[in-house]
Amino acid sequence: SSSVGAPILPYCKDCQGHGPAWEHSLFEDNAEFAYGFFHAQDSIRKELLLRLEKLQAEGVAPEAIGAYLNGWNDQEKSRAVTDALIAALQGVADEDAAYILENKEYLAKKSIWAVGGDGWAYDIGFGGLDHVLAQDEDVNVFVFNTEVYSNTGGQASKASNIGQVAQFAAAGKELKSKSLAEIAMSYGYIYVAQVAMGANPAQTIKAIKEAEAYPGPSLIIGYAPCEMHSIKGGMMNCQKEMKKAVECGYWNLFRFNPAADKKFTLDSKAPAGGYQEFLMNEARYSRLTREFPDRAGVLFQRNEDEAKARYEHLLKLIEMYDK
Repeated sequence: SSSVGAPILPYCKDCQGHGPAWEHSLFEDNAEFAYGFFHAQDSIRKELLLRLEKLQAEGVAPEAIGAYLNGWNDQEKSRAVTDALIAALQGVADEDAAYILENKEYLAKKSIWAVGGDGWAYDIGFGGLDHVLAQDEDVNVFVFNTEVYSNTGGQASKASNIGQVAQFAAAGKELKSKSLAEIAMSYGYIYVAQVAMGANPAQTIKAIKEAEAYPGPSLIIGYAPCEMHSIKGGMMNCQKEMKKAVECGYWNLFRFNPAADKKFTLDSKAPAGGYQEFLMNEARYSRLTREFPDRAGVLFQRNEDEAKARYEHLLKLIEMYDK
């Protein structure tokens, strides 16, 4: 772990000393960093498996080792079979047993997550993110999409939307946002979801649980209002703003699970209206009406038209993936 942000982080250990291990990476290397964590622990675990198979062949703790070998890579079973294995190997006078106990922290399955923003995932770190997701390894990625480079001064990113005012887009961004979710879905073997906690907490939790259970790469993109959106009433309303974004069709909720019979699920309803009102509730859009009023009307209508087309496209994906 790192001490850089320790005073502001909520992570802690339980009574058994188990808890999250975390580290900061370079801005652009987030996915590769997590990928290294995965391979490091995976390599050690596979060495432990070889030694356990040797012990099993020698008749040492057959029940505990057998149960572990059957559940070592199952997130729900892993902790229980690991604890039983550790207890069974205590006091065994064997070099391999001693090595396994020395490295017991690696026995339980680890959940590997790379967490970052859209500036990293959509832009500066996209090459690495794409490479890691394409490897078909059990690495999970969570992107908090603020639709702008929030941490470095508010520059427009490829996640920024039409008409949004940001640095390098002072007159409103011309192009629609990049569909990172569909780029990942095109591989066919990556779990992908879009969520917004304030709009549907249950769908958010379901997506996280499904991503964790999926035995391959996963990508969750969460809509994340930030202070640079300048929401009316301030950030105390960010959860409500997520709900508004989904209800008007600005942000869509869906899940793509390659392991499910029904691969694509659209979790948000058809837009309920109020799209332009949603845009005007945030200064990142409304300021354009004061500085470039004629241009604002054109770009905001394009923004809404793209959102409607996107929802119709998602409806077609239901049919496409469920054939």
